Amino acid sequence: MFIVFIDQLAKLFDKHHITAKLFADDLKVYLKIESVDDAARLQVALDLITEWSCAWQLSVSVTKCSLLNVGHTHVTADYQLAGSVLTTTEYCRDLRVTITCNLSMSRHISEITTKAHQRANCIRSFTSGDEDLLIHTFVVYVRPIVEYNSIWSPHSKHDIDSVDGLVQMLVSIQA
Repeated sequence: MFIVFIDQLAKLFDKHHITAKLFADDLKVYLKIESVDDAARLQVALDLITEWSCAWQLSVSVTKCSLLNVGHTHVTADYQLAGSVLTTTEYCRDLRVTITCNLSMSRHISEITTKAHQRANCIRSFTSGDEDLLIHTFVVYVRPIVEYNSIWSPHSKHDIDSVDGLVQMLVSIQA
């Protein structure tokens, strides 16, 4: 049913030549800001969202909304959504992938390896003589974290060491 509601918003964005990506109840608006006119177009997009949400009596969770500036911009502006000024952030998560303002994958890799280490350490703390049970537990609880949207071509030494440490720990569990 939500698709019926959101279709109107997608058509409004098309009409104003604004790029937006929709997934379930999530909306991302993309716009290259090179001038004051571009900043005004982004505010128009935010105003369209506000008007659309009021027309359909749907609330927008402004606290979950933010701006992520990728690259350098010389245009600064305060953008508002539903009467609230949006905050600028250094990173955001989209479909469990962490995107930073400099497009570095270090934060994403760090989050994945930290979470996998935490879960693997919990599994290692179990005292069980059944090795198959421990391996199955690892496959169910740790492996999905490592495999889902993971980046396995790190380029910085720190990221490579982080991934290597995780791999070594996982091999020691299976051995």
